[in-house]
Amino acid sequence: MNHFLEKMERKLGRFAIPNLIIWLLAGYAIGFTLMRIAPDMLSMMTLEPHYILRGQVWRVLTWVLMPPDTSLLFTLIMMFFYFQLGQTLERTWGTFRFNVYIFGGILFTVIGAFLLYGVFYGVYGVPVIGMGMFFSTNYINMTIFLAFAVCYPDMQVLLYFIIPVKMKWLAAVYAVMIFLQLVESGWPGRVAILMSVLNFLVFYLSTRNYHRVSPKEIHRRRAFKSQMQKNSFGAGVTKHKCAVCGRTEQDDPELEFRFCSKCEGNYEYCQDHLFTHQHIRRS
Repeated sequence: MNHFLEKMERKLGRFAIPNLIIWLLAGYAIGFTLMRIAPDMLSMMTLEPHYILRGQVWRVLTWVLMPPDTSLLFTLIMMFFYFQLGQTLERTWGTFRFNVYIFGGILFTVIGAFLLYGVFYGVYGVPVIGMGMFFSTNYINMTIFLAFAVCYPDMQVLLYFIIPVKMKWLAAVYAVMIFLQLVESGWPGRVAILMSVLNFLVFYLSTRNYHRVSPKEIHRRRAFKSQMQKNSFGAGVTKHKCAVCGRTEQDDPELEFRFCSKCEGNYEYCQDHLFTHQHIRRS
């Protein structure tokens, strides 16, 4: 998968959208505004396979405008929080891979909605209408958080701007919340959750570098480390040695050593014998 993404990035990387999280959050702002001033218009943007198959193809994209919450305060806090997460992930992965992750979550959700519609239609024999209200980018946001927690598990954030908590513990809480929502939701909600989590698992597991934990690579690193320890230049070898007393920097790290310009040959002396030693003459 890494090799495939590298090839795709070389070919399509120039089309990647920089600062994609800003565009996503701007969509939330538009959706939140429509929810307050024109809720009927927002209902025309949901991910509803029944209407998409009948020509309302804009719903394939406009459902991402559905705001994840109705509270203004929560929406503002969420947007600020995910802006930071998204910017950091884009810098960590690169613009192209972050685009692939976000659009992958959107694509998985659309596919899940149509699969669920097909299953319901096959079982009940009548088209199901109204499932679109269950599909939003709320769970895609959760997988952004999970991806960030995987990359930076020990980073601390201030919960409610007061309590310092490591990302890995918040991710565990998120995982429990997702599981509870999976149990309590109906099938449309379950599909939305499963498709978002599936995108996270596929992207994360397929892009990890497992070569470094392979048995062959582990053996190679151990052999290299052992060989370096055997051939270590500094093992038992000193850099300075006084020609009079024989002391080295290992005896006293504070000692200073100098060569004597009046001695014939490369003779080095410590600070105590530099001016008191007898000069060595070869002739």
